[in-house]
Amino acid sequence: MEKNRLEAFSDGVLAIIITIMVLELKAPHGEDFQALAPLLPVFLSYLLSFIYVGIYWNNHHHMFQSTKNVSGGILWANLHLLFWLSLFPFSTAWIGENHLASLPTAAYGVVLLMAAIAYYVLQQTIIARQGRDSLLKSALGSDWKGKLSPALYLAAIPLAFVSPWIATGLYTFVALMWLVPDRRIERVLSENRG
Repeated sequence: MEKNRLEAFSDGVLAIIITIMVLELKAPHGEDFQALAPLLPVFLSYLLSFIYVGIYWNNHHHMFQSTKNVSGGILWANLHLLFWLSLFPFSTAWIGENHLASLPTAAYGVVLLMAAIAYYVLQQTIIARQGRDSLLKSALGSDWKGKLSPALYLAAIPLAFVSPWIATGLYTFVALMWLVPDRRIERVLSENRG
């Protein structure tokens, strides 16, 4: 099967996720900077989640650049990823409205962990379909960021009950780690074109 419909559908779902998250940002009732202060936790949780959705969109785009076609298994693995990403608006609103309370912070970590696992499952499903010598397998290499991220989420989830700030710091660290451009797939694609 062609991959165009999967990519278009995924782009649409991610756009809707961002739209739902931004709708949680309510305008303040006052007209001065003090009126913005109560909105700061909501805005910061939105910012972190926006970055995460952007990272997933970017990496999803690159992953499918290396994918020639899709199978039913890839479609379902992609839907699995989109399911967990679709929970970002809920977990973002919960953590923002409750000012980093323990349970919402831990739940946010569970959503991050499950999205990371779903992304890994999608990668492995693509590799299984395209073979061990696939461009994606070649590009991933040791994938240290892909292995470190779930480990940090796993550590942060119970830490949320000790210090939600430390847990949120770990979530932020993972996001910042992924903001560094990952050119592995682009490099492998350009080598195979040349």
